[in-house]
Amino acid sequence: MTFVLGLVVVFLCLLGSFAAMGGHLAVLWQPFEYVIILGSAVGIFFVGNTMKVVKDAGKGMMEAILEKTPKPADYLDILGLLYVLMRELRAKTKSEMEAHVDNPTESDIFKAYPKILADKELTTFITDYVRLVMIGNARPHEIEALMDEEIQTITHDRLKVYLAIHSIAEALPALGIVAAVLGVIKAMGALDQPPEVLGHLIGAALVGTFAGILFSYGVFGPLATKIKTVREKKVRIFVIVKQTIIAFMYGAMPQVAVEHGRKTVSSYERPSITEVEQATMDAGARKAA
Repeated sequence: MTFVLGLVVVFLCLLGSFAAMGGHLAVLWQPFEYVIILGSAVGIFFVGNTMKVVKDAGKGMMEAILEKTPKPADYLDILGLLYVLMRELRAKTKSEMEAHVDNPTESDIFKAYPKILADKELTTFITDYVRLVMIGNARPHEIEALMDEEIQTITHDRLKVYLAIHSIAEALPALGIVAAVLGVIKAMGALDQPPEVLGHLIGAALVGTFAGILFSYGVFGPLATKIKTVREKKVRIFVIVKQTIIAFMYGAMPQVAVEHGRKTVSSYERPSITEVEQATMDAGARKAA
């Protein structure tokens, strides 16, 4: 929840300092200025993006605000699942393994990891490449190149929301100027009014510039960066799968292959070797049961 905490700090410092300097907070309440800026931003967002990206934007923003990044337990789950699959690939026949990869929702292996099974894209990624391993004549470097290409595509698709929100953040200062210009135009139509009225109209117009810059650098810019961080961490799971399977294809034992996957996790989030060993032992016991 660091995003919410950061916003609280921003607005407390900004509004508190303004009030402490003798400013009147009521002057900042210019609802139509905000409607012009934010309404135009929403319109631009719809104009510049497909409906799929628009729908994904809500999901991406909630992931960023709630910081829905993979946790150490998620890394242990994926390594445990891969360990069991690789062990079964060594011990079982092709026909026995086909039942797991062709219908993972009915597989005892996958059902032991409901969180992974709920992620259809990740499950499909795993089963597709396990199927290629089962074929037996696939070259590891060719599979690695194919995996890299797919991960790049997944990353590109997941970061479309980041690019969309970032483009809105870049547009907001200009939209703030537009709102300010409209306010000035309104003020110019009241030049015959007393200085107090004219000053209020000019102040209201300048709120547009203030709001555009604030929403850009104080809200939507950081939000876009947060979305990018969260989405990139989610894609890291696919990299773990890739490194583990490629190591296995090059002849590594399952326990060694999962170590290749473990090393791709950021050092401050990486499970220890002991934790991975325990996770694989638990996975093996779970499968045996």
